[in-house]
Amino acid sequence: MNRITSIALALTFLLAPLGLRAQSGRVRETPAGSRNSPTRTTNNTPEQSDDIVPNSGGDKSETVEGDVIRVNTSLVTVPVSVMDRSGRFIPDLERKDFKLFDNGVEQKIAYFAAVDQPFTVALVLDTSNSTAFRLEDIHDAAITFVNKLSPQDRVMVISFDEDIRVLSEPTNNRNDLMRAIKRARTGGGTRLYDAVDVVIKEKMKAVSGRKAVVLFTDGVDTTSHRATYASTVRDATEADSLIYPIAYNTMDTGPGQFPIPGGRGGIIFGIPWPRPSGGGIPGGGGGGSTPGEYRRGDQYLHELATVSGGRFYRGDTILGLSSAFEQVADELRRQYSLGYYPSPPGRAGERRAIKVAANQPGLVVKSRDSYIYSPKG
Repeated sequence: MNRITSIALALTFLLAPLGLRAQSGRVRETPAGSRNSPTRTTNNTPEQSDDIVPNSGGDKSETVEGDVIRVNTSLVTVPVSVMDRSGRFIPDLERKDFKLFDNGVEQKIAYFAAVDQPFTVALVLDTSNSTAFRLEDIHDAAITFVNKLSPQDRVMVISFDEDIRVLSEPTNNRNDLMRAIKRARTGGGTRLYDAVDVVIKEKMKAVSGRKAVVLFTDGVDTTSHRATYASTVRDATEADSLIYPIAYNTMDTGPGQFPIPGGRGGIIFGIPWPRPSGGGIPGGGGGGSTPGEYRRGDQYLHELATVSGGRFYRGDTILGLSSAFEQVADELRRQYSLGYYPSPPGRAGERRAIKVAANQPGLVVKSRDSYIYSPKG
């Protein structure tokens, strides 16, 4: 028995190192230089939206797991319009013709395209009492705008006074859009801020791809109770929709003068029309009766255009209104799209400045000037 025990113990000591070696697994050889030579990944696929949209969560970093390198970064895409000093669109530009800066640091342009893709437009019409005497002109100009778009482009029609009405969900059916526009009717007060809030945060947020908001209004809010000037400007900064305000003037021009028909008081059709207390046309929502309110409205519309990357237009005359709608349609069709990975990466909620410049002299480049970095994308 003692001899058998001795043999068993001897075998145990001899086999133990082999068992330990089997548990340790295979040692993988690492090629020289592989730890210091990151794999390059290229992504030239545009985001669904052609505006500024951080694509994926977190900062730009590389994590090595076994033989896999995962890249965690955010692609920012910027729609850009380029014109000469006369306002004519400049075609046939290439990636090398642009420089792009993020927070003052020049960025490598990772994605470039001359955009020719369908887009969705929210056509938002102010039909408060200040527009009561030119509603047919608004209908005609809006229908002309829709007809200027490409057949694949979709339009959503929304009107607002003291109520906000969705007259048509996004569609490219021109007959349906024409009927929707003609259903717009005048009402009382002006819930401008609430309407902008609904369009940006609810309606356009659910839309993928290229998108823009065309906002026809005098800029004066009288009855909003949910949103404010500041909150909607902040929303526009964070949104991925270009905003094109088309402004018209409804302010009185003075006793004995002739403002645009349907103004908030004063002379209408050559007949003195008393302004009720609080301003507006009788039965309307009031407000918007002082020069200060109109200056604030004008500033508001300019700010929406600037922070979103759109452009401000004036439509004080019927000819000017039609021209403004045509120019918006033309600009939306003719844009470039630039994409880059921010370096250094941003922090969640950080506002970062964007500047796009053309290398050729005499060109005017239009894009949004900032965005809010969002790792959620």
